[in-house]
Amino acid sequence: MAAEILTREDLAVFKKELFIELRELINIPTTQPRKWLKSYEVRDMLGISPGTLQNMRINGTLSFTKIGGLIFYDFNDITKLMEGTKKNVKGS
Repeated sequence: MAAEILTREDLAVFKKELFIELRELINIPTTQPRKWLKSYEVRDMLGISPGTLQNMRINGTLSFTKIGGLIFYDFNDITKLMEGTKKNVKGS
């Protein structure tokens, strides 16, 4: 079996190709988020406390589904809520 010698130039080409492939992998759009999210995911997404999330359920701001002891929220409902609360800021 013949031995192959790698040069610095070979390694530089390999590095460049590797970085290009990694960039392509990173830029691949993420898959569609799950349809149903748990409470902790919604709190993280909205940056709110458990009490605020409970108030949103109680006053009907955010619909939910309860199965056993778990509460689930529809991702599309959360997106609509976020879109509905966007504010336009006028420039000076």
